[in-house]
Amino acid sequence: MMLARLVRLAAAVVIGIIALAIIFVVLGANGSNTVVSTVNEWAGTLTGPFHNVFSTSSHSGTIALNYGLAIIVYAVLAAIVTGLLARSTFAARRPLPY
Repeated sequence: MMLARLVRLAAAVVIGIIALAIIFVVLGANGSNTVVSTVNEWAGTLTGPFHNVFSTSSHSGTIALNYGLAIIVYAVLAAIVTGLLARSTFAARRPLPY
């Protein structure tokens, strides 16, 4: 149960970083700001496999689509992993049927 909570927490942090990067790009935050550049760097690393999946006429639209796809994939994977962990923990606590 504790491991499932840790997976949920890690996924929430990753999703939060990516969502914050989307907000920064869409709102045109100052890229030379330390916080903005750090969040954008982390999000770029976390979303690496999703770069150039979608392409739009605007840079911010492309970032929003590709990073949004990454958020969806991370959320689904976290839900699957936590579900499996919760089931395996529950199954380990049940008494044997004999």
